[in-house]
Amino acid sequence: MGDLAVGARSGTGEPEEPAGRGETPQPAASSVPQSPAQSRAESERSRSQSPAAARTRSQGPVALDKPVGAGAPDPAGGSGATDGSAGEETGGSMKKGKKPRAFWKELPILIGIALLLALLIKTFLVQAFSIPSDSMQDTLQRGDRVLVDKLTPWFGAKPQRGEVVVFHDPGGWLNETPTPEPNPVQKVLSFIGLMPSAEEKDLIKRVIAVGGDTVECHGSGPVKVNGKALKEGSYIFPGATPCGDRAFGPIHVPKGRIWVMGDHRDDSLDSRYHQNLKGRGTVSEDEVVGRAFTIAWPVNRWATLPVPDTFDQPGLDKAMAAAPAALGLAGAVPLVLWRRRRQAAAVDPSAARGPEGERE
Repeated sequence: MGDLAVGARSGTGEPEEPAGRGETPQPAASSVPQSPAQSRAESERSRSQSPAAARTRSQGPVALDKPVGAGAPDPAGGSGATDGSAGEETGGSMKKGKKPRAFWKELPILIGIALLLALLIKTFLVQAFSIPSDSMQDTLQRGDRVLVDKLTPWFGAKPQRGEVVVFHDPGGWLNETPTPEPNPVQKVLSFIGLMPSAEEKDLIKRVIAVGGDTVECHGSGPVKVNGKALKEGSYIFPGATPCGDRAFGPIHVPKGRIWVMGDHRDDSLDSRYHQNLKGRGTVSEDEVVGRAFTIAWPVNRWATLPVPDTFDQPGLDKAMAAAPAALGLAGAVPLVLWRRRRQAAAVDPSAARGPEGERE
């Protein structure tokens, strides 16, 4: 028998090539020539089937018409910011923000606030005073700066025995003491409280007796308040006697006034030397600026100014203690008279009637 023709493909005249082991049979290349349009279509299909195209399809469409600098993702994996684009945008927002004010512009405001606070403190709270004389030695030395409490008098506090107080000249106390003329800078600093006043006529002494007390001193002392002797050795100048060179009293201190003396009894023109003036040497409480409570300058002289213990001794306030008893007696007298009248009315009813026969 003759050989049979096998492997002929219907419609083509090309035999099918046998496939190798493990390979998928592929059709033989067509020998029919293709047109240019068919060639382009074929190349497009081959590119669409490449691995890179497959990855692109899996990631979805990429908008390439948006500028990368405006925030679009960079297909190459970059941050998407071009040189200077993001920096210009950030810099523009910073330029729009408010810049902090320079320190030299704020300095006048800070100084103004500080001066205002100093003025308020000096007026209502604390004021510094300079010691101009030796009248308070050894407690205070010439040139010391003391701080004076001006707050408590606003709440009704009155000077108490033993306190060191600053007060205005009651009139005639400083006539023979000239005061230096301050320069303009000193006037301004004194006005706002940053410097002790050199123009005001103020004095500083210790309160010995208050309104209602009786004070006296004879010979070499001691000073007696309401009959009680004061033990002043802790604060008067060493070698000085309690009376100094001017004995006095007994003097009754009027209400609302105080009797003051310097700790250096031989060098202090205090209440003892002005008994010929109004008030007989006493000072009105209204003239008191405040209590000196500490030595602030110089630093090596820093100390508080407490009330000496001798002013806390029993019996010193006997004049004050008599006041409640007197008030009680004054209140008891009308009560006793009313009770006696009731008893008389019980015995004689006509005694309870007024002059016209009407019951009171």
